Amino acid sequence: MIALGISGSLRQQSVNTAILRTMADLAPGGVEFRLFDGLDELPYFSTERDRDGEPEPESVRKLRAAIREADAVVICTPEFAAGVPGVLKNALEWTVSSADFMHKPTGVISASPTVAGGDKAFASLLLTLGMLMADVPEEGKLTIPLASQYVNERGEIADEELRGRLKRVLSAVTVDSARDCIDGEGG
Repeated sequence: MIALGISGSLRQQSVNTAILRTMADLAPGGVEFRLFDGLDELPYFSTERDRDGEPEPESVRKLRAAIREADAVVICTPEFAAGVPGVLKNALEWTVSSADFMHKPTGVISASPTVAGGDKAFASLLLTLGMLMADVPEEGKLTIPLASQYVNERGEIADEELRGRLKRVLSAVTVDSARDCIDGEGG
């Protein structure tokens, strides 16, 4: 099973990217966790650039292929100007016509240095993913307030409680989703 991590931050020392790297380390056997790199390469979305029969930009093709190949997706985002960062929203807009998120098990995490934990970005991301018809299980949702306190000097998440919460999110979109598929085929 392949799980794809998408960070809503482009910063090299991003807490959100550190969280996804930690999730890659926590992935159980049988789950290959890949981190998508390339949000900053996507052109601004325009319906004129996304028409049937027209070649899609290479960066868009890479994004769509990565999502399509993944059995599950985990998005971890900061909050910027009381919402989802523009680069992440732009990436999601490129997936509207491809329907690559439709029924895709998807985890949603917002991590913020504020006490609110990026709640506005979290809510906005859930609305967008709902429109894309992504399958976001209840256990696959997490907000992390005061997130910078969890990153050590090596850029790792060492807090065991948070690591446990991240495992539960990953399990909700991978292990539990795989079990649902098996149960559905046998039922």
